[in-house]
Amino acid sequence: MTDVKIGIIGGSGLYQMSALTNVREVSVETPFGKPSDNLIVGDLSGTQVAFLARHGRHHHLTPSEVPYRSNIYAMKQIGVEYLISASAVGSLQAEVKPLDLVLPDQFIDRTKSRASTFFSEGIVGHIAFGHPVCHKLSSILAESIESLNLPEITLHQGGTYICMEGPAFSTKAESNMYRLLGGTIVGMTNLPEAKLAREAEIAYATLALATDYDCWHPDHDHVTVDLIIANLHKNADNAQRVIQETVRRLGTNLFVSEAHSALKYAIITPMDQVPDATKQKLELLLKKYI
Repeated sequence: MTDVKIGIIGGSGLYQMSALTNVREVSVETPFGKPSDNLIVGDLSGTQVAFLARHGRHHHLTPSEVPYRSNIYAMKQIGVEYLISASAVGSLQAEVKPLDLVLPDQFIDRTKSRASTFFSEGIVGHIAFGHPVCHKLSSILAESIESLNLPEITLHQGGTYICMEGPAFSTKAESNMYRLLGGTIVGMTNLPEAKLAREAEIAYATLALATDYDCWHPDHDHVTVDLIIANLHKNADNAQRVIQETVRRLGTNLFVSEAHSALKYAIITPMDQVPDATKQKLELLLKKYI
């Protein structure tokens, strides 16, 4: 199978990378089923990458329906070691204005029904997750953003991403609670991805694109899809420029991330006690340690 080192997951509003050349679609089947869509493999800034539309290219999957395990496993199958996640979010802080870019370094899980681990069926693994994003990859994203001098866009490095279940937007009480919890932004997808990417030993970083003030802000207390879509369209060009520049920099600097050995001490179950069927199912993740 194609060996691609850099993966990109596009969230709401980012369903393709227009700068890709030599494009081909790759249909992938994983032990957890098919991913959200075919992987789009092509060249970006002189480097081969794989792009996946998180909700499908026609946005037919809700945040709860996204097959997170299949998506991450598919990226792993084609060789991805670095994963950039572009995601629309609501702002929970006045200084993070709509259209700003945020590189969160923490998450709080408010989801209820997401499969967010590969480990079950006779094997237990506990990854270290105190620092859920790859600092080096996030730093390359930050350097790329700063180099582009995007007009009227402020970069916010660090912050906490509240991951809620959705698909409904927050109530005002929830929005205010998230602020009390220390949330910077709120979204519906990135925490399961970050956990699974760590289990798959893939360096992961979020590029969060603020579209609105959620509903806590007294002057912006009603979130609507049309408002979000309008801002998504404005942000889409910036997101693609940032990703293209990040891939250009990363392509010549494929560093070793701590995430690349995340399972070294994580698996608790003795390998000789793991069912053969489970070993086969997770062979891609376990082969370094068997």
